[in-house]
Amino acid sequence: MAIDADATPEARFTAFLTVLPEELAFGDEEPGTILDCYYTPDFEYHNDGLLLDRDRLIAHVGPTRKNVRSVRVDVHETLMSGDRVAARYTLTSVMRKGKVLVTEVYMFGRLAPDGRMRRIDSITRMVREG
Repeated sequence: MAIDADATPEARFTAFLTVLPEELAFGDEEPGTILDCYYTPDFEYHNDGLLLDRDRLIAHVGPTRKNVRSVRVDVHETLMSGDRVAARYTLTSVMRKGKVLVTEVYMFGRLAPDGRMRRIDSITRMVREG
């Protein structure tokens, strides 16, 4: 895993935003093992009104690993206050068949005492598809 357990909370949050997508899309480890490094077992991920739990995120990784050729996260802003975090970033995915997906993400989260994510509320907007 690329994340350091002794890293500062800011560094862990940045790794959550930038390293996690790479690890899930291209990592050799099982998706559940990767998720467990970044999320608590009982996390809730609300994305565009849809609740994603651990099983749903793991199910999402299979097609991602098959279809994504590259992924890049450009972090524009982050905020941290105690156990609360927020970020505005752009996720760019190049698909196996050449399609480029650019998604703007507005994310608000709550961290567990160990620094892993325990809740996310996010809103996304497709900026470009083609």
